[in-house]
Amino acid sequence: MAEMLIDAQFMKSPMPVLRAARALRGMATGDKLRVLATDPEALSDFRDFCKTSGHALVATSEVRGVYSFTIRCQAEVAP
Repeated sequence: MAEMLIDAQFMKSPMPVLRAARALRGMATGDKLRVLATDPEALSDFRDFCKTSGHALVATSEVRGVYSFTIRCQAEVAP
């Protein structure tokens, strides 16, 4: 299983989620994507994205204004 990191700090919503969605299209089932973001809206954006796309949001954290989201790629998710 591969792991990928996207640094989306200082990008406004919805850019962090759009970058994650693009990256996940090229990933295999079980691969993990970690996204760093500073926009507070990213928390609800990533929850909604994972709920609708079928990918698994496996971890979230926030340290000094930087949010970290770990997403596990799921197979054959809805477009």
